[in-house]
Amino acid sequence: MTSVNDLLDILILDEVTSTEFIGISKTVGGPNVFGGQVLAQALNAAYRTIFNQRILHSMHAYFLEAGNLGLPITYEVSIIRDGGSFSTRRVTANQGEKIIFILAASFHKNEEGYEHQIEMKTNIKQPEELQSWTEMVKLYGEFLPSKMKRFLQMDRPIEFKPTTLFNPMEKKDLPPKLDMWFKLKGDTSMLDLATKQQILTYISDYNVLSVALRPHASKAHYGNTQMASLDHSMWFFRDFDFKDWMLFSIESPSTSNARGFTKGNIFSRDGKLIASVAQEGLMRPRKDDF
Repeated sequence: MTSVNDLLDILILDEVTSTEFIGISKTVGGPNVFGGQVLAQALNAAYRTIFNQRILHSMHAYFLEAGNLGLPITYEVSIIRDGGSFSTRRVTANQGEKIIFILAASFHKNEEGYEHQIEMKTNIKQPEELQSWTEMVKLYGEFLPSKMKRFLQMDRPIEFKPTTLFNPMEKKDLPPKLDMWFKLKGDTSMLDLATKQQILTYISDYNVLSVALRPHASKAHYGNTQMASLDHSMWFFRDFDFKDWMLFSIESPSTSNARGFTKGNIFSRDGKLIASVAQEGLMRPRKDDF
């Protein structure tokens, strides 16, 4: 995938019935289905049952089994409630007889009310000052671990630019924080809000759990740690567009019991808070390496 159109080909599901949909998968460099893909496809299924112009304001999901890249995924939507202001949907994702994922999503009508938000960081480098993942591979590819190099050089519909670089060969513990600029590739001018939310959901699963690994980088890495998303929640606050860079500010308050917890905020470049994200993931040390 190299543009937003390629991404939409994956996220927009085929309809089987009014509440059942089927999707296919594309790898992002790992052996299993990317969690962001399942999140966004499930949201697409839920949105396909909303006919009252309500917009997603929150979603909460659990990853139950690793998805098989070679099998289609069936999404079944349960219409839980259509109230006076809110609509609620539950989505179950299946591969064969196995349930791999569940999602609850709530949609809200447009209403006027009070408004405030936290401020975006101002003391960080701008995208034009930074190197993208693609540029990093070109410059430093021969020094990167092979698994990291393969991941970074995958074709993607999104460009990522971290505000700080770290050397994975140093094996040095780092603060549990990450600021990442990102931008969609291709023409995004015709996207409606529902579609933009589905794309942002897809992007939101990138980089999140890795922040929980940073404070343990002197001894832990992807090669000796089993990592997988366990759950994922998002809250959407404002309309936005993908024409400019956006900032994902992530931090990890805690790791314990072989789990890492992370949370983050997504801002437009002009400082509007668009969405917040929270995720817990498995971070299990591989016994062969300890």
